[in-house]
Amino acid sequence: QVQLVESGGGLVQAGGSLRLSCAASGSIFFINDMGWYRQAPGAPRELVASITGADNTNYADSVKGRFTISRDNAKNTVVLQMDSLRPEDTAVYYCNARTTVVDASGIDDFWGQGTQVTVSS
Repeated sequence: QVQLVESGGGLVQAGGSLRLSCAASGSIFFINDMGWYRQAPGAPRELVASITGADNTNYADSVKGRFTISRDNAKNTVVLQMDSLRPEDTAVYYCNARTTVVDASGIDDFWGQGTQVTVSS
């Protein structure tokens, strides 16, 4: 089992910055890929950025050049640095982690509780 806790969300004006952090605990040894997703009311959850166990990164087109994803060497924390924020970035942001093996319940995909990001005009 992997537990994920997000922090760093809040209210910011357009053009500002926020730094989201996700701390993983539990069976962190088996974490492979991590990422950030977001979901606005009435909208599907979408990938914002991801980083693989090999440190390859991927970004949604809407955030390229503005957001940066990184992780520490222990693979137990992933950070999303968000710059030049826009009102359309407003959403609940969720941390995701995938493991190389399933846990005792047969799960290999884990989610945090989400953190609210609100960008005002």
